[in-house]
Amino acid sequence: MTASAARFLRIGGTPLHVRTEGTGPVCLLTGGLGSSWFDWDLVVPFLAPYRTVVRFDRPGYGLSAPAPATRTGGPTLTDEAERIRAVLDALGLREPCTVAGHSLAGFHVEAFARLHPNRTAGLVLLDGSSEPAPRPLPAPALRDAAARAAAGAATALAVPYLLGPAVRRLVARASTVRREDLAPAPLVRHCYRTGRGLRALLRENTAYLDQAADLAGLRRAAPLPDGLPVTVLAADDGCRTSRTEDWLGRQQSLAALLGADFRTTAPAGHLVMFDRPDAVASAVLDTR
Repeated sequence: MTASAARFLRIGGTPLHVRTEGTGPVCLLTGGLGSSWFDWDLVVPFLAPYRTVVRFDRPGYGLSAPAPATRTGGPTLTDEAERIRAVLDALGLREPCTVAGHSLAGFHVEAFARLHPNRTAGLVLLDGSSEPAPRPLPAPALRDAAARAAAGAATALAVPYLLGPAVRRLVARASTVRREDLAPAPLVRHCYRTGRGLRALLRENTAYLDQAADLAGLRRAAPLPDGLPVTVLAADDGCRTSRTEDWLGRQQSLAALLGADFRTTAPAGHLVMFDRPDAVASAVLDTR
């Protein structure tokens, strides 16, 4: 597989936008809360000469269709790990794969590595979410219904259409040391004006602590394979504030918990793939 290919794959009944580029061993990139496929655009050129790169939009994000509502609540950790497996299977990529997750998606790729050890060649957490002692919140179905209702009401008032791209740009600027959103403006407008994107974001945010608690349980029940290369790459904005020091400390603790290679890259904000795409690519390439 050498050329860039975009396609839609029906995964669990939901059409997902999937992109494959490059050649060589497979790596999969998946972004954090509210991310779209183009947030990896600066990283892919560093990887494609050496890896077959897979990236996809989770339901509701980017160009993917929204996930149907369920009676049990928002997306679960197992749902996300199985989605990664199903995307790879649908592409016919069954060899062991390096999985890299940014922010919230760090939960997803770690769960994939624990649930599918024979399919995992390496694990990379990029400024990954970390919750030292998470507890699930009660009434997941009710919370998910409230998130869907809030998104529906906002969409009826045209809030995503009017404010979605501007809010995306503000958040991106605040998450990079360069204080700019490097994503293409036409794609930002196209993807962040939709109610489905807001709905996906609210549902994932509502399920965040539930997924963190599920991962804590999975860590006890399903150890990572012996010898699996694991890297934790933390973004260091270069400011010696208590907030930065606390975040780097949490990232270092996460690396110690996983027996991972701990790296920092500076200067970089939380959207480390914008500020230091070379460091992100190196973390992926060094896993095998």
